[in-house]
Amino acid sequence: MSDLRKIIIDGREVEVDPAMTLLQACEQVADIEIPRFCYHERLSIAGNCRMCLVEVVGGPPKPAASCAMQVRDLRGGRNGEPPEIKTTSPMVKKAREGVMEFLLINHPLDCPICDQGGECDLQDQAMAYGVDFSRYREPKRAVTNMDLGPLVGTHMTRCISCTRCVRFITEVAGMPELGLTGRGEDSEITSYLGQTLDSELQGNIIDLCPVGALTSKPYAFTARPWELTKTETIDVMDALGSNIRVDTKGREVMRILPRNHDGVNEEWLADRSRFVWDGLKRQRLDKPYLRENGRLRPASWSEALTKAAAAMKGGKVAGLVGDLAPVEAVYALKELVEGQGGRVESRLHGEALVPGNRGAYSGTTSIGAIEDAARILIVGSNPRTEAPVLNARIRKAWIHGADVAVIGEGADLTYEYAHIGTDASDLAGLALPEIEGETIVIVGQGALRREDGAAIVKKAGELGDGLLVLHTAASRVGAMDVNAVTEGGIEAALDGAEVVYALGVDEIDIPAGPTVIYQGSHGDRGAHRADIILPAACYTEETAIFVNTEGRPQLAIRANFPPGEAKENWAILRALSAELGSKLPYDSIRELRQRLWGEVPHLKAIDEVPLNELGLIDARDIGSGGFEATVKDHYLANPIMRASALMGELSQKARSRKEAPLAAE
Repeated sequence: MSDLRKIIIDGREVEVDPAMTLLQACEQVADIEIPRFCYHERLSIAGNCRMCLVEVVGGPPKPAASCAMQVRDLRGGRNGEPPEIKTTSPMVKKAREGVMEFLLINHPLDCPICDQGGECDLQDQAMAYGVDFSRYREPKRAVTNMDLGPLVGTHMTRCISCTRCVRFITEVAGMPELGLTGRGEDSEITSYLGQTLDSELQGNIIDLCPVGALTSKPYAFTARPWELTKTETIDVMDALGSNIRVDTKGREVMRILPRNHDGVNEEWLADRSRFVWDGLKRQRLDKPYLRENGRLRPASWSEALTKAAAAMKGGKVAGLVGDLAPVEAVYALKELVEGQGGRVESRLHGEALVPGNRGAYSGTTSIGAIEDAARILIVGSNPRTEAPVLNARIRKAWIHGADVAVIGEGADLTYEYAHIGTDASDLAGLALPEIEGETIVIVGQGALRREDGAAIVKKAGELGDGLLVLHTAASRVGAMDVNAVTEGGIEAALDGAEVVYALGVDEIDIPAGPTVIYQGSHGDRGAHRADIILPAACYTEETAIFVNTEGRPQLAIRANFPPGEAKENWAILRALSAELGSKLPYDSIRELRQRLWGEVPHLKAIDEVPLNELGLIDARDIGSGGFEATVKDHYLANPIMRASALMGELSQKARSRKEAPLAAE
């Protein structure tokens, strides 16, 4: 307590850390709200909106910007009294009213047609701290809108030059594509050479904008905030498990926004997770189908389940787990298939994941530990395309002084790194020098899909103080937790199989021969190969557990209902088990979870990361050769993205940017 400093805030004496700004001291310690536009907890301090003015007693005869002054800068009274600041004095009130009046000088009065209406900081603070009239009678300034691409809409006449977007795209996203040009009345936010944004995190500037200058193009003019039902759930577009809020209007998902979770995604969200919602309603499977004479025809649930049960009875069954399957459905599939004498496999690409050794398939550290690391080694992964929000956290660690090194293909990761090599043999002989602080090794799917993947994990565990296995499939860690694996991998599981039960499998080509029962949400790769199609809910349409890449179980909550006759995943498997005559021992999701938690107790600890040990790994030496890129197209990585017209447009734009421009002849 000796390093704390006493100050007086609005007549109340408190003890605060001298490194805090006055704004932080008021809000975190004294619980006093300070208005602001430019200040943001996760961005650098700009100090240019002047809305956060407070009075420093005994200081200059003018208000001070509380976001840019630290407690240590305050001077006490002549007789040793603690420094004093006031947030509600007449000086502060007059200053804030003046600032607000200046901000509204050029701001257009188009609240009725602005998408920010109802959740606008400028509206709220004008009501709370502004005056009820304007003395400004001259014509307002107008600014030309810029084209930032298909995601972010611009109405720059509304811009108040808070520069939050500029600071985010430069500091967090690591792609300085926006800037502020000009001075005074001529200042405006613009993109570099008028180009569209290239960042995978650009949608976050929509959330950061305190006015309606930057809005969501796909969501524009579709709904008002008070019309929407808001559901807090989990994203499954990558294995990070970002916390999201799904806003629905009736049965339709209207938008997806990030939720703050310091341990996972902070308050950021990747664009493919934010804008994929149009894929939730396109190419959906809404009724069962049966293949007859090479063509699919609609069928009733009773007919489809009878046909599936008849195919499975007495046959050799293989169950395969896709990338988006929830834990409960994987567990039900395992019990159903193994009850028929079959085998289940979730490592569809032959990943070197050791069953029972949780440290080897979900790592021994947490995502949050990355930003405190002194050194980060990335092996066989491109985190910018596999998990953009995780990549932003690695960049944050790099900004704070962490050394980053990469073994694998070189790429623009938005931060500087030492490129040790592209061959796995470069890892085999690697010995990292001793440094003060923690070393974290991130192993990606490019390393795990190699034959010597287990040896790479073993070496990574020896090199670092913490190991993080970066998965690309939201279902993978949960499937490993319930032991949905076959000794010998997918080849052994499919060997001699007469029936393949594909639970959302759209990532691999199932070989010709066996009857394929496909249970999934979209008419994608798996449905094209299927003989029997059972329509299922997707991630916003059922309450289910997903375990993220660090091994944290999280609960996804249903936000809307599946289309047509589609059912929840576990319920389909339970109904099929009754048709097979070997009914699964649960009639509700509650009963299923009680049985699941009895076998895998750590799954009951929702939102907690179990402490894992890296057990013994029996592996041969690391061989040679490069690492395969596992995410071929960042915007088309799963069936929901492939059904999205917007993701298709983003994919096409990303490809065209990579093509070398032709010189004019």
